[in-house]
Amino acid sequence: MRRVTLAICAGFIALIAFAQSETFDPKPPIWQAALTATKDATAGEAIATKGKGAATSCAGCHGGNGFPAAGVPFPRLAGLPVEYVTKQLFDYRDGARPNAIMAPIAKALTDSDIASLARYYASLNVPPVKLAPMVPERGFQLARYGDNTLALPACIDCHGSNATGAGPILPPLAQPAAYTTAQLQAFRSGERRNDTDGVMRAFAKRLSGADIQALAIYFAEP
Repeated sequence: MRRVTLAICAGFIALIAFAQSETFDPKPPIWQAALTATKDATAGEAIATKGKGAATSCAGCHGGNGFPAAGVPFPRLAGLPVEYVTKQLFDYRDGARPNAIMAPIAKALTDSDIASLARYYASLNVPPVKLAPMVPERGFQLARYGDNTLALPACIDCHGSNATGAGPILPPLAQPAAYTTAQLQAFRSGERRNDTDGVMRAFAKRLSGADIQALAIYFAEP
């Protein structure tokens, strides 16, 4: 009996020690750790303008000031949330966001490089968003009000209507039309799948090709 009692006590002691050593809080994603460790944007600016080894200059596609040339299918990076850019580069690097152009570039960057790049682009000034003057009525409806029959909320409910988005990983949607179209199509087909809990994939599958085009035109930066 004494041995059983001792064994039970030993078990309780072990359980208490484990509980005290474990917080049970979910570990933050690794991209957050990279941001915590890297506060400087100097290295990022150098990579953006000159490149680093296999990581070619970001400016070649995204523009010297973080604004791509008109008509190209590349996103604006200037002023995007630092958390969003960091997460996307990590996703390109580990394959969560497949992309033939960005994957080899991201693989050539260290955690520190990525965090510094994100801080550099987040620091760039962005003028107020100016949406295209002529937009399809359908694009306006989906962006501002959504569509209850398709169980689609308004885009701006999550992403906001300004140049910096509505949260750390909720980017602004004011981007070149070709880029917005490509991303919505990729979400709809499942080619892009780095959205939290599949939210964007679910929404994109409810959009027709015409809906996607209308949204891309609505959010297009002139």
